[in-house]
Amino acid sequence: MARQLSLGLRGTWGGKRAGAGRPAKGPRPSEAHKRRPYLQASHPVHVTARVAPDVKLRTRDLYHAIRYATYAAALRDRFRIVHMSIQRDHVHLIVEASDRMRLARGMQSFEISAAKHINRSISERRGKRRRGTVFPDRYHARILNSPILVRNAIRYVLNNWRHHRQDRNALARSWLVDPFSSGISFRGWRELESRLWMWQPPPGYEPLWVWRPKTWLLSRGWERAGAISVRDVPGEA
Repeated sequence: MARQLSLGLRGTWGGKRAGAGRPAKGPRPSEAHKRRPYLQASHPVHVTARVAPDVKLRTRDLYHAIRYATYAAALRDRFRIVHMSIQRDHVHLIVEASDRMRLARGMQSFEISAAKHINRSISERRGKRRRGTVFPDRYHARILNSPILVRNAIRYVLNNWRHHRQDRNALARSWLVDPFSSGISFRGWRELESRLWMWQPPPGYEPLWVWRPKTWLLSRGWERAGAISVRDVPGEA
């Protein structure tokens, strides 16, 4: 009888099964949980981190919440945020890290700090405590190992508001750079030349905390691939 039962169950254990595994957290699938590739200290990384559907980032209070997080992350010498932009439901960063583990720890520090400040700001605004996860999925990371990849990533990150047509909002039409980005601190704009500022910030405006680049690709190498205009409209990353 036992032998008959075992024979009857043969082929039902192990292997892939439809519907098995961790369910998706939303309509967009999470970044696959696989080992991150080897990272050289000389190669910058373009990181994209998405937030939960109920979190809308392009507000004054959440801008400052993320700004505090960039300051906390900037205290780590082996992980540096060089460029970034805050979009409605995601954040773009171009970072330098000494290795794969420093990248992971730096992003962990940034996301934990950002989530704490974001939840606090949303709770104060709504008058009701927000307890949910802010970054529900793994961040997406792309290693930039050539001047043209770095140049295109800088262009994409700093002008991402034009990609999403945020520059067409009534208030934004007079802005040359995205105030929700580190574009005001970027010295590589084609139109900048000898001017001190690309765009005159309003009184009280506080720029995002970013580091000066230390890698050759981010400091000078990207210029070999061509200048970046403040009016460029990037396509897909």
